Amino acid sequence: MALSDLSPRRRLVVDITPLRESPRFRILYLGQLLAHFGRQITIVAVPYQVFLITGSTLAVGALGIAQFIPLMAVSLVGGAVADAFDRRKLLVVGHVLLAVTAIGLMLNASAAEPALWPLYALSALNAALSAINGPARMAAIPALLRRELLPSGFALNSTMHEVAAAVGPALAGLLIARYSLPFTYAAEAVAFTAAAFTLLWVGPLRPEGGGRAVSMSSIREGLTYLRGQPLLQSGFLIDLNAMIFGMPHALFPALGTEIFGGDATTVGLLYAAPGMGALIAALTSGWVSAVSRRGRVVVIAVVVWGLAITIFGLISYLPFALVLLAVAGGADVVSAVFRNTILQLVVPDALRGRLSAVHTAVVGGGPRLGDLEAGAVAALTSVRFSVVSGGIACVIGALAIARFMPQLWAYEDRSPADLAVDSLEQPGDVVPEN
Repeated sequence: MALSDLSPRRRLVVDITPLRESPRFRILYLGQLLAHFGRQITIVAVPYQVFLITGSTLAVGALGIAQFIPLMAVSLVGGAVADAFDRRKLLVVGHVLLAVTAIGLMLNASAAEPALWPLYALSALNAALSAINGPARMAAIPALLRRELLPSGFALNSTMHEVAAAVGPALAGLLIARYSLPFTYAAEAVAFTAAAFTLLWVGPLRPEGGGRAVSMSSIREGLTYLRGQPLLQSGFLIDLNAMIFGMPHALFPALGTEIFGGDATTVGLLYAAPGMGALIAALTSGWVSAVSRRGRVVVIAVVVWGLAITIFGLISYLPFALVLLAVAGGADVVSAVFRNTILQLVVPDALRGRLSAVHTAVVGGGPRLGDLEAGAVAALTSVRFSVVSGGIACVIGALAIARFMPQLWAYEDRSPADLAVDSLEQPGDVVPEN
C-alpha cells in the first residue's frame, strides 16, 4: 500500500479497524488497558515511597536491579510457557497474582513505619509475573488479527498503553498527595482484578499446533532461532541502548522535589509527560501501515528520543521540561510500534512466545538497568549530569547500531499485493519479502 493511497484523515488518525473487525481483540484490549493503569500506579508509587524512606537516588535506582534479576531469570521460561499453554489462562492468573502484590504493598504502606524490603521484594515478584504475562500478551495479538492489520493493531496497543502512561502516573501522584499511599496501592489492586475478570471472556488463545512442552530444548530452540536473526538482534539492542542510557525514571523523584521544587504531584507529572507525548503519537499513527522501511524509522525515533532527553537534562523550567519528555515519549512509541511489528511478522507463531519473551526481557529489563545506571551516575556526579550524559550516549549508541548492524536500517516489509504489482511492472526484479 502506498502512502498516496491513504486519505488525509487515515494518514493522521489511529486506525481502529482491528477493534471493529475482531471482538476478541476488543476484549483483550480492554483487559490490558485496565492492567496498564495498575502498572502505571506502581511505577510512581513504589519509587516515590522508596525516596521518602531513604532520600537516596541510588536506593531508587536499586529498584531496577531488584526487578531486573527476576525478569531475566523468568523471561525465557515465561516464553516457553506462553508457547505451551492457553495464553488467555496465563494472563488471567498473572493479573490475579499482580493484584496480590498490590495488596501486599498496601498493607506495608499502612504500617506505622513502612519497611523498605517489601518494596524491593514485591517489585521483584511483580517483574517476574510480567515476564510471563508479557510474552503471552504479545504472542496472542497476531492470532486475533489479519497480517495487514498488525501495524494498526500494535499502534492501537501503543495507544492503549500510552493512555495509561499519560493518565496513570498523574493520577497516582494526585492520589498519593490527596489521599495516601495505601489508598493508591488499593486502587492498583482493583485495576489488576478488573483486568483478570475482563480477560476471562476473550476465549481460548492456544498456540498453533497445540503448543510445545516446556523444556530446556524448547528454550534453546528459541535462542537458536534468534542467533540466526541479526535483524531481530539489532532491534533488541537499539531498544536496550535507549532504555539503559536515555531513561532517567529513577531520577524523577529527585528532579521533581529538588530541581523543580515540587511535591508528589510534580513527580507524577514528570512520569506522565512521556506517556502524554506517546499518546499523541499513537493517536496520530494512521500512517504506520503505509511505511515499508520500518527499521529506518526505528533508528531515527531512538535518535530523537536521545536528543530530547539530553536537552531535558539542561533546563530548569518545568513546562518546557514536560514538553521535551513528551517529545521523547512520542519518539518511543513510534519505535515500539515498528519494532513490535517487525518481530511479529518475522517470527512464526510456534516461536512467538519465546521470542516475545526476549522482547519482554529487553523492554522490561532495559528500563530497570537504566534506573540503576541513572541512579548510580547521579550519586557519583549529579542528577543533571546523569540525565545529559545518558541522552548523549543514547544518540551515539543508536548511530553505532545503524552503522555496524545494517540489517535494521535496511529492513523493508512489503505486502504480497505490492510485490505482485512490482513483479508485473518489473519482471525478474521483485524485492523479496523479509
